[in-house]
Amino acid sequence: MSNRPYVLEQPRPAATPIPGVMHATWAGRDDGLSSLSLWRQAIAPGGCTPPHSHDCEELVMCTAGHGEVHIDGEVHAFGAEQTVRLPAHVPHQIFNVGSVPLETTAVFAATPVAVALPDGSALELPWRS
Repeated sequence: MSNRPYVLEQPRPAATPIPGVMHATWAGRDDGLSSLSLWRQAIAPGGCTPPHSHDCEELVMCTAGHGEVHIDGEVHAFGAEQTVRLPAHVPHQIFNVGSVPLETTAVFAATPVAVALPDGSALELPWRS
């Protein structure tokens, strides 16, 4: 049996070196998980993630605001109470197109979460993955 806690704290997202992106890792390898990660993020109005991909599937659940995901040369709008499905190894970028913070919770089918730039090079995350 793991000596890791079964009840985890859910800190509020905090500022990161990525402009306009606030982040909190809610669960991952450091919490005793072997194949899941859970992130909470807020993106400021006009902000966006860098274009990137992951080596695993990702679900992004929007809890507030309005966003767009740019993927496969297409733009898909989403908002609160919608979930964005992102396949592994497909570059994507999330934009806040609204006037309030875009609040999301993301579930990844891996821990830690490997992130790559569109050219395939690793994107080192400025937070616990």
